[in-house]
Amino acid sequence: MSVTREVVAVPERADAGSRVPRFGRVALAAVVLLCGLTMFVGFLNKDRCTGPEFDQWGRSAPDYEERNKAEVCYSDIQHLWIGRDVDRHVFPYVHGSINSKGVLVGGVVEYPVLTGLLIWAGAIFAQTDAAFLLFSALLMAPFGLATGWLLGKLSRWRALIWALGPPVVLYAFHNWDLPVVFCAVAAVYVVHRGWGRRERPLVERAVVASVLLGIGFAFKIYPAIFVLPLCLYVLTGGPGGRGLPRGVRYDFVGAARVALASVLTVVLINLPFVVVGLEGWKASFAFQGLRRVDITTNSIWFWSMRPFMSDLTMQTVVGVLSPVGIVASFALACWIGWRRFQREGTYPWVPVSAAMLCGFLLLHKVHSPQYTLWLVPMFVLLRVNWSWVAAYFAADFAMGVGIFRWYYAIEFGEPSGIYDGFSAQAVVIGVWGRAALLVALFFVFLRSEVTFTDRKPALRRRSTSAPAA
Repeated sequence: MSVTREVVAVPERADAGSRVPRFGRVALAAVVLLCGLTMFVGFLNKDRCTGPEFDQWGRSAPDYEERNKAEVCYSDIQHLWIGRDVDRHVFPYVHGSINSKGVLVGGVVEYPVLTGLLIWAGAIFAQTDAAFLLFSALLMAPFGLATGWLLGKLSRWRALIWALGPPVVLYAFHNWDLPVVFCAVAAVYVVHRGWGRRERPLVERAVVASVLLGIGFAFKIYPAIFVLPLCLYVLTGGPGGRGLPRGVRYDFVGAARVALASVLTVVLINLPFVVVGLEGWKASFAFQGLRRVDITTNSIWFWSMRPFMSDLTMQTVVGVLSPVGIVASFALACWIGWRRFQREGTYPWVPVSAAMLCGFLLLHKVHSPQYTLWLVPMFVLLRVNWSWVAAYFAADFAMGVGIFRWYYAIEFGEPSGIYDGFSAQAVVIGVWGRAALLVALFFVFLRSEVTFTDRKPALRRRSTSAPAA
């Protein structure tokens, strides 16, 4: 007997890729419109902190520092109008550095280069922090709308978690995060839907997705962690191994191409800044490396260690435990994903990416409020129970509102102890509520199915036996 192989088109199972009722253009337009309305409410919330007067530096007056905390309308965008030479329209990184006190000077901002360019572009025509907030919002809004559109195309009405979610109101214009979220979601879309009308090979789609993740790295770092599970997805041939070349068990070449695409993207984006202004480029990374764990970082490290050890000891311990813990969480997520691949035949790269993101948010020394925007698309792309979504949004809301009311109490002499008011209690709920949920979601995500389907049933290899001639 001899064995021959043939390729036949086999529809996938209902839970892995069967056709679903069409999500029409009207429904998709409704998702995008609702997303736009939510972002507009978010802008109005931040805009409450601007004006009505402005001082000689274009800073809102009067009582800007008091209002942004008391009224919970603070945004990093408005705040960083002063202090990073943004108001002076200095092109970022080229002439900058970090001084002996750890202060950024000469146009350097504490973000990767594409975010630096976005900040500079938003300030070109601005003379006040109010105009800077407005122009920055106009630049970023298309990314938020495009994210809603992609999520609608992938997961249909579940995209309303993004479009109507409280985090979009709280954080869409808190910092410069909408472009990086778009890059991460676009990478998922390209892998599973491709682009254009022609069906493209898995490796080709994954390489383009890897480029998008590299671009995301140049905005806000975190999409780079998704490259590893994407490489494992390509290594194992995607759904059921159907993307593997004939006669190959693991596609090492394809996985290497995916990794290289991301690396080259990051290098090409950063190289001009390295050549023109090396010191300024390095300063942004040095600033993050020198950042201390304190009351502003909102992470578990400050809240768990500060009562029991000195500040110097805490900084030293966290400097070791945080990166080691993050790497360990990444390894655990990838290993659990590999075990699931051995059972089911498909490496779950999106669930693994979501779990890795949970590990990063939990264990990084900084957990800024707007990082929640990074996690929201995972609630859309993965089929998790609605109770998890509601619980995380509740804990995040307690944190997002409570932290600024607590800062106000501390800074302006009001009672700020845990028994003195709800603001300190809300912060505690937010810090430890988010932490507990991130631990749980790490494992929930790893068990979850995706909510989207590939555009077309893939080709499946099937072995058949035939008599020898």
